[in-house]
Amino acid sequence: MLDATNMTVNAWRRENGRVGVRNHVLILPVDDISNAACEAVANNVKGTMAIPHAYGRLQFGEDLDLHFRTIIGTGANPNVAAVIVIGIEPEWTKVIVDGIAKTGKPVEGFSIEQKGDFETIRQASWKAKEFLHWSTELQKEVCPMSDLWVSTKCGESDTTTGLSSCPTVGNMYDKLLPEGIYGCFGETSEITGAEHICVKRATTPEAGEKFMKIFQAYQDEVIEPFKTSDLSDSQPTKGNILGGLSTIEEKALGNLEKIGRSSTYIDAIGPAESPDKGPGLYFMDTSSAAAECVTLMAAGGYVIHTFPTGQGNVVGNPIVPVIKISGNPRTLRTMSEHIDVDVTGVLSRTMTISDAGDALIEMIRRTANGRATAAEALGHREFSMTKLYRSA
Repeated sequence: MLDATNMTVNAWRRENGRVGVRNHVLILPVDDISNAACEAVANNVKGTMAIPHAYGRLQFGEDLDLHFRTIIGTGANPNVAAVIVIGIEPEWTKVIVDGIAKTGKPVEGFSIEQKGDFETIRQASWKAKEFLHWSTELQKEVCPMSDLWVSTKCGESDTTTGLSSCPTVGNMYDKLLPEGIYGCFGETSEITGAEHICVKRATTPEAGEKFMKIFQAYQDEVIEPFKTSDLSDSQPTKGNILGGLSTIEEKALGNLEKIGRSSTYIDAIGPAESPDKGPGLYFMDTSSAAAECVTLMAAGGYVIHTFPTGQGNVVGNPIVPVIKISGNPRTLRTMSEHIDVDVTGVLSRTMTISDAGDALIEMIRRTANGRATAAEALGHREFSMTKLYRSA
């Protein structure tokens, strides 16, 4: 068995002490109508990246808070070296800039009103070029692997997922959480039918109560008022059913394999929230949709994402490398370009779960050291904001 004690990675130590495994310069739109300006700046300054999205106008209340938290968290993520923020209005632009600036990293905001696209793009491009030159001279340093924040969700699950790739992630957490990493799991709707098991995996009664409150609110406020059949005919998905999962309960039991045998979660947090109780495993309230969930966890500060898949899910993220793990032999035959860690040996009994966990830990180390994941190599940069209700 691999000894995870004192493992190190070569990564960037940020101004606030966090460790990042990528070194992006982002061009972040505050709102949907600033996307074009952001994409123009990224086109002018090669090596920067714009992240267009669909929202940011006439949002209010809790929905607006989540919007701000997601955009600020994306820019604040340790995989990001510096940020250009562009919005239509100066007030909301400043909210995003000020939130990111708390990390100590370089960030500059520009608003389009009373300047127009041309002048905004000109000014922002000069600053983006300055940030790019600065960031490309930043040097990696040797950092403890325990400083990494590693999140997880699964996608396109099937019978092989709960038997091989999800337990692989769980074994990784069982080995790395005691070393001091931060972990995160979520997918609130996909725990339906196994919530009684999940609540018992809390470190404290308080954490379990917070989880159950989040879970029950999802049932009462989202599922029950709007369902057309069991979970609106979306859980399990058509792909899950084709893969042999006939009920959400079966899917939930496999899903929970991702938190291992000995690990317990120390807190339950809201979408895109950063954990504040120290190293350990956290539950985050998220959608089970792949791009939405990974976007929220990246905004929460996680720098590497582990993604078990059975039928084959291709999702990536603009700022966080997504490591795909699969134990389905057919998926490895037909979609091998999307898979980073092959654990088909678990079902053929040529590999133990512990062996699979070791292979994943080694891939996390290699990814942190700079190896491009399959999703990165194939250009998957899915970024999907979670919206709670209609805009005004």
